[in-house]
Amino acid sequence: MPVVANHMSRNLLTTEPGARLVDAAKSMAARGVGAVIVLEGERLAGILTERDMLGAVADGYGDDAKVSDWMTAHPETIEVDDSTSHAAALMIHGGFRHLPVLEGGRLAGILSIRDLMRVALEDQSPRGV
Repeated sequence: MPVVANHMSRNLLTTEPGARLVDAAKSMAARGVGAVIVLEGERLAGILTERDMLGAVADGYGDDAKVSDWMTAHPETIEVDDSTSHAAALMIHGGFRHLPVLEGGRLAGILSIRDLMRVALEDQSPRGV
């Protein structure tokens, strides 16, 4: 059974709760990612996703808006040694597309729905001749 550690991204985009929302959005666009991890020091404080950004735009956020105003605080997480099927169940039931991954209580990576689709497609690909 595939484990999260083998499919997550370790190249994380992070920000702080007090960062300007517009700067986080620019960083997300520049990196081509749908989520940024929000850290207070080394502690996971939240996650800011495309959906959070959409809500901010719809509500007419101001230039002074901070990441903490729009992030999802205390997001659901998963451990590096959990199965990808467990991750998929969390995402489906929770209605989200990104999961911060922890190892020993510390941030280790992020797993996206796209990562899980790759796992599913690998399982269905024909093997050999």
